[in-house]
Amino acid sequence: MPVALWKKLLAEFIGTGWLVFGGCGSAVLAAVFLKTEGSTPINLGIALVGVSLAFGLTVLTMAFAIGHVSGCHLNPAVTVGLAVAGRVGWKDVAPYIVAQVVGATAAAGVLAVIVWGKEGSGSLGDFAANGFGDHSPGKFSLTAAFLTEAVLTAMFLLVILGSTDRKAPAGFAPIAIGLCLTLIHLVSIPVTNTSVNPARSTSQAIFAFESGWAMNQLWLFWAAPIVGAVLGGLIHKMVFASDAGETK
Repeated sequence: MPVALWKKLLAEFIGTGWLVFGGCGSAVLAAVFLKTEGSTPINLGIALVGVSLAFGLTVLTMAFAIGHVSGCHLNPAVTVGLAVAGRVGWKDVAPYIVAQVVGATAAAGVLAVIVWGKEGSGSLGDFAANGFGDHSPGKFSLTAAFLTEAVLTAMFLLVILGSTDRKAPAGFAPIAIGLCLTLIHLVSIPVTNTSVNPARSTSQAIFAFESGWAMNQLWLFWAAPIVGAVLGGLIHKMVFASDAGETK
C-alpha cells in the first residue's frame, strides 16, 4: 500500500531535524567542551572526528527509522539526485525540499534556545554555519569550497544509489550511507565546515544572523551540492544502475 505524501513529508521533517540537531548540535555544543580543574582547563570535547561521527550516526539511525516511509533523503540535493536517477518522481521534489528545510530550521531553533540557555551566553556566533574564504575553517577559497562540495555530494549520491540498488545486499544501505557521510565530514570540515546538504546550511545560516556573512555565502551551499547530486544521479543512471546498458 503506497505511503501517503503527508506521512513522507512528516518523516522528512523529523529526520532532517534530527540530522541538524544531532550533527550541528554536536558541533555547537560538544566539539569543544572545557572543564576546569583548579586552574587547568581540560578539553573534554569530541573534536572533528566526533562531529563527523555524529552526522553519520544521525543519517544511519534515521535511515533505519524512516527509510521505509520516505526513503530518508533528509537533504534537498539528495532528493534532486534521486529524481535525476529516476528513483523518485519530480512532483515530490518541491514538497520534500520544503519539509526538509522547515524541519532543519525548526531543529536549529531548538538548538539556538539551548545555546542561549547557557549561563553567560548571549550570542550564537557562527552557529556551525558553512563558509568559504575568510569564513572557511581552513581559509579555503570559493573555488576550493565549490569543488569540494560538488565532488563529495556526487560521491554521496553514488553511495546512496548503489547501496540501495535492487541488486545490492539487502539491509546494509543505512550503514554504508551513514559511514559515507562520516567520511565526507572527516575530509571537508576544514574546507567548508561541511554542507553537502542545503537544508542543513540554510538552517544554520538563518540563526547566524549577527554577523550576516552566512546568508551571503549560502548560495554556494545550494548550488554546489545540487550540481554534485545531479552528476552523481546521472552517472549512476547511465553506468551503474542494475539496468544500465542492458538490452531491453
